[in-house]
Amino acid sequence: KKELEMAEMAQTPAAFVNFCFVRAVPLALILDILLIGVLTTQTLDAIPFALAAVLGVPVFFFIAFEYFLLQPRVIIKRRARKIDQELVFAGRHLLISLRSGVMLFDAMLGITRDYGEVSKEFNKIVEKVTLGVPMAIAMHDVAEHSPSSYYRRVILQMANSLVSGSDVADSLESVLDQVSQEQIIQLKAYGQKLNPLVMFYMIFGVIMPSLGVAFLIILLSFVGTGLSAYGVGIMIAIFGLVTITQFLFLSVVENSRPSFDL
Repeated sequence: KKELEMAEMAQTPAAFVNFCFVRAVPLALILDILLIGVLTTQTLDAIPFALAAVLGVPVFFFIAFEYFLLQPRVIIKRRARKIDQELVFAGRHLLISLRSGVMLFDAMLGITRDYGEVSKEFNKIVEKVTLGVPMAIAMHDVAEHSPSSYYRRVILQMANSLVSGSDVADSLESVLDQVSQEQIIQLKAYGQKLNPLVMFYMIFGVIMPSLGVAFLIILLSFVGTGLSAYGVGIMIAIFGLVTITQFLFLSVVENSRPSFDL
Protein backbone atom coordinates (compact mmCIF):
# COMPACT_ATOMS: atom_id res chain seq x y z
CA LYS A 1 0.00 0.00 0.00
CA LYS A 2 2.77 2.42 0.89
CA GLU A 3 4.60 1.71 -2.36
CA LEU A 4 1.45 2.43 -4.36
CA GLU A 5 1.01 5.72 -2.52
CA MET A 6 4.65 6.70 -3.07
CA ALA A 7 4.29 5.84 -6.75
CA GLU A 8 1.07 7.91 -6.91
CA MET A 9 -0.85 4.94 -8.30
CA ALA A 10 -4.52 5.33 -7.44
CA GLN A 11 -5.15 1.64 -6.82
CA THR A 12 -5.76 -0.49 -3.78
CA PRO A 13 -3.25 -3.32 -3.15
CA ALA A 14 -5.86 -5.94 -4.03
CA ALA A 15 -6.79 -4.18 -7.27
CA PHE A 16 -3.14 -3.81 -8.24
CA VAL A 17 -2.36 -7.50 -7.58
CA ASN A 18 -5.43 -8.47 -9.60
CA PHE A 19 -4.29 -6.15 -12.40
CA CYS A 20 -0.84 -7.80 -12.42
CA PHE A 21 -2.47 -11.25 -12.48
CA VAL A 22 -4.67 -10.33 -15.45
CA ARG A 23 -1.65 -9.02 -17.38
CA ALA A 24 0.60 -11.96 -16.50
CA VAL A 25 -1.75 -14.74 -17.66
CA PRO A 26 -1.91 -13.82 -21.39
CA LEU A 27 1.79 -12.95 -21.45
CA ALA A 28 2.64 -16.38 -20.00
CA LEU A 29 0.44 -18.09 -22.57
CA ILE A 30 2.06 -16.16 -25.44
CA LEU A 31 5.56 -16.99 -24.23
CA ASP A 32 4.63 -20.65 -23.81
CA ILE A 33 3.25 -20.75 -27.35
CA LEU A 34 6.51 -19.28 -28.62
CA LEU A 35 8.43 -21.89 -26.61
CA ILE A 36 6.37 -24.66 -28.15
CA GLY A 37 7.03 -23.22 -31.60
CA VAL A 38 10.77 -23.27 -30.94
CA LEU A 39 10.67 -26.79 -29.52
CA THR A 40 8.80 -28.14 -32.54
CA THR A 41 11.83 -27.28 -34.67
CA GLN A 42 14.04 -29.44 -32.42
CA THR A 43 14.26 -33.20 -32.38
CA LEU A 44 13.00 -33.83 -28.86
CA ASP A 45 11.36 -36.88 -27.38
CA ALA A 46 7.70 -36.70 -26.48
CA ILE A 47 8.21 -36.61 -22.71
CA PRO A 48 10.74 -33.72 -22.59
CA PHE A 49 8.64 -31.80 -25.10
CA ALA A 50 5.48 -32.26 -23.03
CA LEU A 51 7.25 -31.31 -19.79
CA ALA A 52 8.69 -28.16 -21.34
CA ALA A 53 5.33 -27.17 -22.81
CA VAL A 54 3.38 -27.81 -19.61
CA LEU A 55 5.90 -26.34 -17.16
CA GLY A 56 6.43 -23.30 -19.36
CA VAL A 57 3.11 -21.72 -18.37
CA PRO A 58 3.67 -21.56 -14.58
CA VAL A 59 7.32 -20.55 -14.99
CA PHE A 60 6.49 -17.76 -17.42
CA PHE A 61 3.54 -16.70 -15.30
CA PHE A 62 5.70 -16.42 -12.19
CA ILE A 63 8.32 -14.35 -14.05
CA ALA A 64 5.71 -12.07 -15.66
CA PHE A 65 3.78 -11.64 -12.40
CA GLU A 66 6.92 -10.67 -10.47
CA TYR A 67 7.89 -8.30 -13.28
CA PHE A 68 4.57 -6.46 -13.16
CA LEU A 69 4.72 -6.30 -9.35
CA LEU A 70 7.96 -4.33 -9.63
CA GLN A 71 6.24 -1.49 -11.51
CA PRO A 72 5.59 0.66 -8.40
CA ARG A 73 9.22 0.39 -7.32
CA VAL A 74 10.39 1.49 -10.75
CA ILE A 75 8.06 4.50 -10.63
CA ILE A 76 9.21 5.30 -7.08
CA LYS A 77 12.85 5.27 -8.13
CA ARG A 78 12.09 7.47 -11.14
CA ARG A 79 10.18 9.98 -8.99
CA ALA A 80 12.94 10.03 -6.40
CA ARG A 81 15.53 10.88 -9.06
CA LYS A 82 13.35 13.72 -10.37
CA ILE A 83 12.79 15.08 -6.86
CA ASP A 84 16.49 14.96 -6.01
CA GLN A 85 17.26 16.78 -9.24
CA GLU A 86 15.28 19.90 -8.30
CA LEU A 87 15.25 19.73 -4.49
CA VAL A 88 18.24 21.97 -3.77
CA PHE A 89 17.08 24.66 -6.20
CA ALA A 90 13.54 24.63 -4.82
CA GLY A 91 14.91 24.66 -1.26
CA ARG A 92 17.05 27.69 -1.98
CA HIS A 93 14.02 29.43 -3.49
CA LEU A 94 12.11 28.64 -0.31
CA LEU A 95 15.00 29.84 1.85
CA ILE A 96 15.24 33.17 0.02
CA SER A 97 11.51 33.71 0.48
CA LEU A 98 11.72 32.96 4.21
CA ARG A 99 14.71 35.27 4.62
CA SER A 100 12.71 37.99 2.88
CA GLY A 101 10.00 37.79 5.54
CA VAL A 102 7.46 35.73 3.60
CA MET A 103 5.29 33.40 5.67
CA LEU A 104 6.07 29.69 5.41
CA PHE A 105 2.75 28.82 3.78
CA ASP A 106 3.11 31.58 1.18
CA ALA A 107 6.73 30.58 0.55
CA MET A 108 5.66 26.97 -0.10
CA LEU A 109 2.86 28.22 -2.32
CA GLY A 110 5.48 30.03 -4.40
CA ILE A 111 7.35 26.82 -5.28
CA THR A 112 4.32 24.72 -6.18
CA ARG A 113 5.25 25.27 -9.82
CA ASP A 114 8.37 25.34 -12.01
CA TYR A 115 10.17 22.60 -10.05
CA GLY A 116 8.68 19.40 -11.43
CA GLU A 117 8.12 16.62 -8.92
CA VAL A 118 9.31 18.81 -6.04
CA SER A 119 6.52 21.25 -6.78
CA LYS A 120 4.02 18.37 -6.66
CA GLU A 121 5.28 17.35 -3.22
CA PHE A 122 5.04 20.88 -1.83
CA ASN A 123 1.63 21.28 -3.43
CA LYS A 124 0.44 18.27 -1.40
CA ILE A 125 1.44 20.11 1.78
CA VAL A 126 -0.33 23.27 0.62
CA GLU A 127 -3.50 21.33 -0.18
CA LYS A 128 -3.54 19.65 3.23
CA VAL A 129 -3.01 22.95 5.04
CA THR A 130 -5.76 24.54 2.94
CA LEU A 131 -8.12 21.78 4.08
CA GLY A 132 -7.37 22.59 7.72
CA VAL A 133 -4.55 20.19 8.59
CA PRO A 134 -1.88 21.79 10.83
CA MET A 135 1.31 22.66 8.97
CA ALA A 136 3.59 20.33 10.95
CA ILE A 137 1.23 17.35 10.60
CA ALA A 138 0.80 17.97 6.88
CA MET A 139 4.56 18.10 6.42
CA HIS A 140 5.01 14.83 8.32
CA ASP A 141 2.29 13.09 6.28
CA VAL A 142 3.73 14.16 2.94
CA ALA A 143 7.32 13.36 3.96
CA GLU A 144 6.31 9.87 5.08
CA HIS A 145 5.05 8.99 1.59
CA SER A 146 7.76 10.75 -0.39
CA PRO A 147 10.10 8.51 -2.43
CA SER A 148 13.09 10.81 -1.91
CA SER A 149 15.14 10.45 1.28
CA TYR A 150 16.59 13.92 0.74
CA TYR A 151 13.14 15.46 0.53
CA ARG A 152 12.03 13.64 3.69
CA ARG A 153 15.05 14.95 5.53
CA VAL A 154 14.40 18.54 4.46
CA ILE A 155 10.69 18.49 5.27
CA LEU A 156 11.09 16.71 8.61
CA GLN A 157 13.79 19.13 9.66
CA MET A 158 11.49 22.05 8.86
CA ALA A 159 8.56 20.38 10.65
CA ASN A 160 10.64 19.77 13.78
CA SER A 161 11.79 23.39 13.79
CA LEU A 162 8.20 24.52 13.38
CA VAL A 163 7.07 22.41 16.35
CA SER A 164 9.98 23.45 18.58
CA GLY A 165 9.56 27.13 17.72
CA SER A 166 13.06 27.60 16.30
CA ASP A 167 13.87 29.47 13.12
CA VAL A 168 12.71 27.42 10.13
CA ALA A 169 15.03 29.31 7.79
CA ASP A 170 18.12 28.39 9.80
CA SER A 171 17.13 24.73 9.88
CA LEU A 172 16.35 24.75 6.17
CA GLU A 173 19.68 26.38 5.35
CA SER A 174 21.55 23.82 7.46
CA VAL A 175 19.88 20.77 5.93
CA LEU A 176 20.26 22.17 2.39
CA ASP A 177 23.99 22.58 2.97
CA GLN A 178 24.19 18.95 4.11
CA VAL A 179 22.23 17.72 1.10
CA SER A 180 24.37 19.79 -1.26
CA GLN A 181 27.58 18.40 0.22
CA GLU A 182 26.31 14.82 -0.05
CA GLN A 183 25.30 15.36 -3.66
CA ILE A 184 28.73 16.82 -4.46
CA ILE A 185 30.34 13.74 -2.90
CA GLN A 186 28.13 11.49 -5.04
CA LEU A 187 29.07 13.41 -8.18
CA LYS A 188 32.79 13.04 -7.36
CA ALA A 189 32.32 9.33 -6.66
CA TYR A 190 30.56 8.97 -10.01
CA GLY A 191 33.49 10.67 -11.76
CA GLN A 192 35.92 8.27 -10.10
CA LYS A 193 33.74 5.30 -11.03
CA LEU A 194 33.82 6.29 -14.71
CA ASN A 195 37.56 5.64 -15.03
CA PRO A 196 37.42 1.82 -14.56
CA LEU A 197 34.14 1.67 -16.50
CA VAL A 198 35.74 3.41 -19.48
CA MET A 199 38.74 1.06 -19.28
CA PHE A 200 36.54 -2.05 -19.27
CA TYR A 201 34.43 -0.56 -22.04
CA MET A 202 37.50 -0.03 -24.21
CA ILE A 203 38.72 -3.58 -23.55
CA PHE A 204 35.49 -5.55 -23.89
CA GLY A 205 33.53 -3.22 -26.15
CA VAL A 206 36.17 -2.04 -28.63
CA ILE A 207 39.57 -3.74 -28.48
CA MET A 208 38.60 -7.38 -27.95
CA PRO A 209 35.81 -7.42 -30.58
CA SER A 210 38.03 -5.71 -33.16
CA LEU A 211 41.00 -8.01 -32.57
CA GLY A 212 38.73 -11.03 -32.27
CA VAL A 213 37.09 -10.40 -35.65
CA ALA A 214 40.47 -9.77 -37.28
CA PHE A 215 41.97 -12.98 -35.87
CA LEU A 216 38.85 -14.92 -36.83
CA ILE A 217 39.07 -13.75 -40.45
CA ILE A 218 42.77 -14.66 -40.57
CA LEU A 219 42.07 -18.07 -39.00
CA LEU A 220 39.27 -18.82 -41.45
CA SER A 221 41.50 -17.84 -44.36
CA PHE A 222 44.19 -20.25 -43.14
CA VAL A 223 41.66 -23.03 -42.73
CA GLY A 224 40.48 -22.36 -46.23
CA THR A 225 36.80 -21.94 -45.50
CA GLY A 226 36.77 -18.16 -45.86
CA LEU A 227 33.58 -16.41 -44.91
CA SER A 228 31.36 -19.38 -45.55
CA ALA A 229 27.93 -19.81 -44.02
CA TYR A 230 29.64 -21.06 -40.84
CA GLY A 231 31.89 -17.99 -40.69
CA VAL A 232 28.99 -15.63 -41.35
CA GLY A 233 27.06 -17.23 -38.50
CA ILE A 234 29.99 -16.66 -36.16
CA MET A 235 30.23 -13.04 -37.30
CA ILE A 236 26.53 -12.49 -36.61
CA ALA A 237 26.91 -14.05 -33.15
CA ILE A 238 29.89 -11.79 -32.40
CA PHE A 239 27.97 -8.75 -33.60
CA GLY A 240 25.05 -9.65 -31.33
CA LEU A 241 27.37 -10.18 -28.36
CA VAL A 242 29.10 -6.84 -28.97
CA THR A 243 25.73 -5.09 -29.23
CA ILE A 244 24.61 -6.56 -25.90
CA THR A 245 27.93 -5.60 -24.30
CA GLN A 246 27.64 -2.02 -25.56
CA PHE A 247 24.08 -1.78 -24.27
CA LEU A 248 25.07 -3.14 -20.84
CA PHE A 249 27.92 -0.66 -20.46
CA LEU A 250 25.73 2.26 -21.48
CA SER A 251 23.01 1.12 -19.08
CA VAL A 252 25.45 0.83 -16.18
CA VAL A 253 26.86 4.30 -16.87
CA GLU A 254 23.42 5.86 -17.21
CA ASN A 255 21.93 4.19 -14.13
CA SER A 256 24.92 5.00 -11.92
CA ARG A 257 24.89 8.67 -12.91
CA PRO A 258 23.46 10.94 -10.19
CA SER A 259 20.24 12.60 -11.26
CA PHE A 260 21.12 16.02 -9.88
CA ASP A 261 23.30 18.86 -11.14
CA LEU A 262 24.92 21.40 -8.90
